[in-house]
Order: sequence, then C-alpha cells, then structure tokens
Amino acid sequence: HAQVVPATVWDEADIGSWSERKGDVTIRLVRAIAAGCAAEPILNSWYDGQAMSLQTFRQLDLGIAVDTEAGLIVPVVRNAGKREPSALRAEVDRLKTAARARSVPLADLRNPTITLSNFGMMSGLQAALVVVPPQVAIVGAGRIFQQAVPRETSFDFTHVLPLSLTFDHRVATGGEAGRFLKAMIDDLQKSA
Repeated sequence: HAQVVPATVWDEADIGSWSERKGDVTIRLVRAIAAGCAAEPILNSWYDGQAMSLQTFRQLDLGIAVDTEAGLIVPVVRNAGKREPSALRAEVDRLKTAARARSVPLADLRNPTITLSNFGMMSGLQAALVVVPPQVAIVGAGRIFQQAVPRETSFDFTHVLPLSLTFDHRVATGGEAGRFLKAMIDDLQKSA
C-alpha cells in the first residue's frame, strides 16, 4: 500500500443461464476480463508513481494467481484476450501445472498487465485484493453460490458469481472501475 492507493468495487454476475453450470469458469473469467479491458483500457495499464508515467496496453497479458504448497505463484497468460478457448485452457493448465511443480520459466512470471485471483475455488465471496505495481488492477472471483430471485408470485433460484475489482485510485476512477465490472458482468451473463 506504500506505492498504491487501493480502492475496491464489488458486484455479482448472474450465471444461471450457463448450460447446467458446466461452463469453464476460468476461461469465462478471462474472456470477461478481456471485455472489461476493451471497455476501460486504463485498467490494463502500468503506472510508475515516482515518474508519474502511465503505459496502457492493448494486449492482455493476464497474471493467473495459483495457490501452491510453496505459496502464491502468478504465471502470465500472454495475449489472453485473443486466444481461442481450447488454446487458452491448455495454456492455463500448463502454467498451473508448472507453478505447482515450481518449474515456471522466469519469462512466464514477468510483466502481467492485470491479474485474476479466482479465490472462490477454495472459499470466500468477496476480497479487497492487493494490486502489485506497476499493475493498476486485480480482479477477484469469489465462490459461486445459489441465490433466490423474486418473481411475480414466487421465487426462482439462480447461480451467482461474486466479483471484485481492486484498482489504484491514482490512475482509475470509480466510474472506470464500475464500467469495467459492468462489461465483465455483461459478458459473464451471456449463455455461451
């Protein structure tokens, strides 16, 4: 926090339309982050507070937080927003396997432009995560849960994916963060 002024916004995506919830959550999150970056590119940036310089990226080089016995390791999926789902899944699997074996090449650990922490795979609904400079933002995905939705005379149940976006408030505003999350949610709420 000595180098970042953190702020966090939270929201939820109704993913009840996913076919029997068999969608690949990680791949859907990557696609949604790409949509967020397209809507608000400022969150796919690096900021140097001492030099007061900002570098915004067109390419999404996504850090994927991997929980290992040795601690958190964050390998980077290069050009994540342009990969086909099967190629993206193969790359995420390769990086996770390498992280757990502590054999990730140094090149695969360098220079993420934004990070995803899918902590909900273990537990937790919301989190105010830590932004690691020079990055400007980190996306958190919480545990999917079932929620009642009121209808005219009854309730339906749907599955909800909680999301958080922690960002450096020196670089981005709450409006930009909100639009980023909205773009993510709009993408996640598509049935396919």
